[in-house]
Amino acid sequence: MKKYTDSGKKDTRSGFGAGLAHLGRTNPNVVALCADLIGSLKMDEFIAENPERFFQIGIAEANMIGIAAGLTIGGKIPFTGTFANFSTGRVYDQIRQSVAYSDKNVKICASHAGLTLGEDGATHQILEDIGLMKMLPGMVVINPCDYNQTKAATIAIADYHGPVYLRFGRPAVANFTPADAPFEIGKAILLQEGTDVTIVATGHLVWEALLAAEALAEKGISAEVINIHTIKPLDETAILNSVSKTGCIVTAEEHNILGGLGESVARTLANQKPSPQEFIGTNDSFGESGTPAQLMDKYGLNSAAIVKAAEKVIKRK
Repeated sequence: MKKYTDSGKKDTRSGFGAGLAHLGRTNPNVVALCADLIGSLKMDEFIAENPERFFQIGIAEANMIGIAAGLTIGGKIPFTGTFANFSTGRVYDQIRQSVAYSDKNVKICASHAGLTLGEDGATHQILEDIGLMKMLPGMVVINPCDYNQTKAATIAIADYHGPVYLRFGRPAVANFTPADAPFEIGKAILLQEGTDVTIVATGHLVWEALLAAEALAEKGISAEVINIHTIKPLDETAILNSVSKTGCIVTAEEHNILGGLGESVARTLANQKPSPQEFIGTNDSFGESGTPAQLMDKYGLNSAAIVKAAEKVIKRK
């Protein structure tokens, strides 16, 4: 069984900041826009080095999306930054009309996603954003798992022509992927091979899936773990190949089970290989105020919940 080591907990939003700073030095067409949350989005380094390529829009997110769409006409590659709730729900009409429908090369970068925003509570903890964004035709949806992968994803999307939604978070989490690992949009990463159950996870739940696999191994259960960093386009081949071997699957995400990764996987299986599936995610509910750890435990978004789901789905084979 392959072991993964946490090289030191880091927040994924800092991975975005590091990736954006790298792009500032290597791609002169990259520009950044922010809705009054420079510090929260870790944009400081990019701004210090490229002040003429940064636009502070203020608390006017709809205007930010419109300006970003306009900048693409002149060949610029705009990266917009604000909280995930304000990056999607507040500006959905502008994204649909000015970015997705028009196929504009805008990178919508969203921090503080999911329950792990923590104490700010339900009004800021968006759990519907993946569903909102994946339903837009042509929109790529990416949800990396740690600092290193978020940095790599930020750099990679600058080379992709088309609208992208990049989702990341606030809390310090395990940083376990190689710093030099290439990031390929739409290509899942097999982290661990197994024969009894497939666990596909995205974002913060990838590390929890690895912890669950260790716990399952102690019970004599062999779990295959796949990191689905790109929810759209989904790597259906990786999922189908794995389930063909294991016969069942657990999906894990920090998002509502209605409309997220789990439903995309279920559609894939229903079309090509019907198989037992269990869902880890919030169950048609809003969040609440609490520490990230408290909320992940209360809503069952952790390794213990994944273990239970794996044991349950194996019995359904």
